[in-house]
Amino acid sequence: MKPAASDKPSSRIQSIDIVRGAVMVLMAIDHVRVYSGLPAGGSTPGIFFTRWITHFCAPAFAFLAGTGAFLYGRKLADARVLARYLVTRGFLLVLLELTVIRLAWTFNFDYGHFVLAGVIWMLGWCLVLLAGLVRLSAKAVGAIGLAIIFLQQIFRFPPLILPLPLQSYVGPLWEFVYPAGMKAWSGISILYVLVPWIGVMAAGYGFGAVLMREPGERRRLCLRIGLSATALFLVVGGLIVYSTPMPANAPPALFRLLNQQKYPASPLFLLMTLGPTIALLPLAERARGWFAGVLNTFGRVPMFYYLLHIPAIHIAALLVTLLREGRIHPEWYASAPYTFLPPGHRWGLPVLYLVWFIVVAILYFPCRWFAGVKARSRGGWLRYI
Repeated sequence: MKPAASDKPSSRIQSIDIVRGAVMVLMAIDHVRVYSGLPAGGSTPGIFFTRWITHFCAPAFAFLAGTGAFLYGRKLADARVLARYLVTRGFLLVLLELTVIRLAWTFNFDYGHFVLAGVIWMLGWCLVLLAGLVRLSAKAVGAIGLAIIFLQQIFRFPPLILPLPLQSYVGPLWEFVYPAGMKAWSGISILYVLVPWIGVMAAGYGFGAVLMREPGERRRLCLRIGLSATALFLVVGGLIVYSTPMPANAPPALFRLLNQQKYPASPLFLLMTLGPTIALLPLAERARGWFAGVLNTFGRVPMFYYLLHIPAIHIAALLVTLLREGRIHPEWYASAPYTFLPPGHRWGLPVLYLVWFIVVAILYFPCRWFAGVKARSRGGWLRYI
């Protein structure tokens, strides 16, 4: 059913752009860490929380992509046109992951050695899958999303019940959906499987209906949903931490609570990250000033920012390596984001954060320009980036 014209959003919702811009800025921290050679987490609080704070990025991207699809669908008022847009944009993202983004990570064309199925790959395929759901009501799509998130373990079993000859054919493909212990295709590193992320995106689509409420009710619902999810994480996660016997040299309880499984993302990981993200939307809605404006600019052009920030960080890493080592050592980054720097050559946190700040500050100017170009355009190919 097509919504009445008065039901269509007349302008962008600022809180979504600001939160999306904030997680994009945080994402750059982790990608600078990749090129710094520092491990993903560690026993020191500085390294641990440098990694942990970036855990909010992928869940927010997938969730808000679903919300954005819902809002764009309200604007179009035609489920078929929305589905076609989602499929087209999804395949474009997959193509970009396999070409432009892969080249930006590695600066080499050795595709026979290394191909990454990363976050943009996952978002692309999830958009394609979401296109098959948009004829349903937002409530139904959201319910399907939540079911996928909390029942994700059942996706481990479908290939295992197939006859052995079929498993050898289906197994490698299924590893892109959910880890089932099957042999994956050689040469392809699967960083993000599709489950539970399609569930996150579908839940975000259902959440879009919340944003259509009257502002006061919308803020109350965001706080209620976000704080409830966060409280559920703290209660369940805390019970698991304090009921699980640990050796004397185990990390502190806080580290164990926050160190939830990301690959694939567990329900606790998603509660930990999406709960605060949703709860912060009312605050972002009221944000003003230059800093909110900077985040809003980044959030309006997320794909453009993503396409720029990886090569910018890579170039910055080569420059830092040249200054520190006297040569650029491209072999250290040939399989990025899986990098290996010898322990004595890794950066410290001060260098990491300095490079991050400089790169993000530089990226603001092309992003501001492109946001203006995109705002002045009326549809066309720019809506895909």
